[in-house]
Amino acid sequence: MRFQGFWLCLGLLFISVNAEFMDDSVEMEDFDENSEETDELSSEIKYKTPQPVGEVYFTETFDSGRLAGWVLSKAKKDDIDAEISIYDGRWEIEELKENRIPGDRGLVLKSRAKHHAISAVLAKPFIFADKPLVVQYEVNFQDGIDCGGAYIKLLADTDGLNLENFYDKTSYTIMFGPDKCGEDYKLHFIFRHKHPKTGVFEEKHAKPPDVDLKRFFTDRKTHLYTLVMNPDDTFEVLIDQIVVNKGSLLEDVVPPINPPKEIEDPTDEKPDDWDERAKIPDASAVKPEDWDESEPPQIVDSSAVKPDGWLDNEPEFIPDPNAEKPFDWNEDMDGEWEAPHISNPACRIGCGEWSPPMIDNPKYKGIWRPPMIDNPNYQGIWSPRKIPNPDYFEDNHPFLLTSFRALGLELWSMTSDIYFDNFIICSEKEVADRWAADGWGVKILIENANEPSIFKQLMSATEQRPWLWFIYLLTAALPIALIGSFCWPRKVKKKYEDVAFEKLDICKPQTKGALEQEVKEEKAALEKPVDLEEEKKQSDGEIVEKEEEGEPEEKSEEEIEIIEGQEEGNKSNKSGSEDEMKEADESTGSGDGPIKSVRKRRVRKE
Repeated sequence: MRFQGFWLCLGLLFISVNAEFMDDSVEMEDFDENSEETDELSSEIKYKTPQPVGEVYFTETFDSGRLAGWVLSKAKKDDIDAEISIYDGRWEIEELKENRIPGDRGLVLKSRAKHHAISAVLAKPFIFADKPLVVQYEVNFQDGIDCGGAYIKLLADTDGLNLENFYDKTSYTIMFGPDKCGEDYKLHFIFRHKHPKTGVFEEKHAKPPDVDLKRFFTDRKTHLYTLVMNPDDTFEVLIDQIVVNKGSLLEDVVPPINPPKEIEDPTDEKPDDWDERAKIPDASAVKPEDWDESEPPQIVDSSAVKPDGWLDNEPEFIPDPNAEKPFDWNEDMDGEWEAPHISNPACRIGCGEWSPPMIDNPKYKGIWRPPMIDNPNYQGIWSPRKIPNPDYFEDNHPFLLTSFRALGLELWSMTSDIYFDNFIICSEKEVADRWAADGWGVKILIENANEPSIFKQLMSATEQRPWLWFIYLLTAALPIALIGSFCWPRKVKKKYEDVAFEKLDICKPQTKGALEQEVKEEKAALEKPVDLEEEKKQSDGEIVEKEEEGEPEEKSEEEIEIIEGQEEGNKSNKSGSEDEMKEADESTGSGDGPIKSVRKRRVRKE
């Protein structure tokens, strides 16, 4: 009953799970209809253009449908062909291809294999002082990405800044965002640090994130990229409001902010007699007299024999007899047609001129060279001497970068339809989070509503990998088979049917006191009249005859008790019972004939 109850519960659980699974499959079979329902969900959401709360330096949602304030570059790249040097890539303001939200638009890069450049001026320049810098925007690789970037540049506040001339060499302060080419997925955070002595700007690259970035480029979802720089010279990089990289501007960038205190002397030269050889040939070594350098490393195997069936006059390759000249073959243009060559089927063993194989020469020793020994004049590897670095400086506060006053996108991509939206530059993370909740948060809500279920994803995987069906069936059947084999109730065969068993009394062990009581009773029986004794003998004789005939006998209560006690004693403590029996015999004396006869009969029954 316990196993049956367990199996019943398991069956109910399986039915409920199966029903839920079937409901899920029904939903995914009607996926097209449900997609219409999610479109209705999108229309039901009352989208409102995000409005910044707090101090901001720049915001852009593109919901107006116009590129107001944005400037298309008219510049040309240097050092490349004129045809591809111009920034003629096209930009459009569009809704997302998938998971559209009525009223929500973004900036879309539309051209493949072209240079794109567009920029806009901030409401006011950002000056690095005592406030954090927060930069945030959204990217969606709607068609995936083969090779290209989606990063932004914060253009330095210089007197010569002209947005119409914005190109790859325009001075910038920070470059931030995703970039990919081949299988190299990157999330750039680069800032340009000015050398306080030379005035030269040097790019500092933050260490790469420790997370796998591939899915952010391939899942065709809208992702939120955030950069936070703090006045305490720390930084954080977030994707979808999750920190993927953080560190110190002093310690976690390459090359480091501060140069070394000492450098190698560029005027120092290695002396001519400087010996860098750790080992030298032993000049005292002599080549052995039996060393033969003329022996080749390999020789012909003289024991080899040409195999039977080797065809010396057959070519190894022959024209394919089944090949046909293509119908569009033009001998004037293509030349004379020749059938392609295939392996000669007659050359199962070998064809052509046979030659014995080459084997290693056991006498080969090669060119003799003296052994190497330690060089007594070894001076080590030479390196120039160190001198103080004339350009050394120590900047303990690299957060104080060059101020910037414009945001630009200068990109080249082999994939089109890269979507940008909801740019914000501010000094408070809370302001950026509220901005994200009103924009990116709504997109995520719609994407999650349109996300196909696990069942749909599994079914889609089988379209390109049919062998997955076997894995699915095995995964589903194996647990059921294991549970059934362990928990299914087993039938117990009755060995004895229609037989009534009597419940035997529990045998009590015979103690020494019980034996003494038995001996007293037997002594009392000896004191009875002789005729009773003879009757007892006769009855004893009858009992003996019945035992010999194999007929069942009726035993007295005393005999049954003695026999039962002996049987139990044999099971529990046979040796102890025998000792007690010997003590009882000794206490009764040797002249007790009736008692001896009773014991003889009892021993024979046993």
